[in-house]
Amino acid sequence: MKKQRIIETHEGIQDKMTVEIFDDFARIMRDKGWNNVDAFIKAGITKGNVLEIGPGPGYIGLEWLKRFPDSSLTGCEISREMIRLAEKNARDYGFEKRTTYVEGNCMQMPLPDSSFDAVFSNGSLHEWEDPVKAFNEIDRVLKPQGLFCITDMRRDVNPLIKWFLYSSTRPKEIRPGFLTSFNASYTAGEIESLLSQSKLKDTAVSKEFFGLCITGKKSAL
Repeated sequence: MKKQRIIETHEGIQDKMTVEIFDDFARIMRDKGWNNVDAFIKAGITKGNVLEIGPGPGYIGLEWLKRFPDSSLTGCEISREMIRLAEKNARDYGFEKRTTYVEGNCMQMPLPDSSFDAVFSNGSLHEWEDPVKAFNEIDRVLKPQGLFCITDMRRDVNPLIKWFLYSSTRPKEIRPGFLTSFNASYTAGEIESLLSQSKLKDTAVSKEFFGLCITGKKSAL
């Protein structure tokens, strides 16, 4: 039987100490290659001016930028502490001129219409207070025929996979938050239902090893 979804915070990670712990976790995930950059590339996101929703410390977008030197990235992040960290990490990568981070909520992003060639996000979907509004915002900020790819966990994975992910999560301080996020994540069927209520129409939802992947393209004018 499918477990009921348990809602997580909608405010992001704000506490400085928690931000630092999450930064350690994100760096470990980056170094293992567990960041879903390949999923974004497989979805065709390989160039242009790209928006990342919920970049956190920024490593995923920065790793994507490394592969495509003529591209630029804007990150929309709800946590001011995370923005400070992402800006520092962008400087460490040497990408401060190719990155912009703005404070904002994915349901009402402070960004102009039809301004991005693509949008991607990893691991933040389960925190979106109203996914339909967020999907509509993605449609709004994308240029016609712009691409999008959203990846996240899904709570109906095999319990053995969930245990493996939990036990291998480092640092250990992040494990309670991992479980909270897992229990707040969606199933593929739930996401398909939410997408059907949004302005995003050319979409596909696939189940991955421990998560799900939403891909698609905004319609042409």
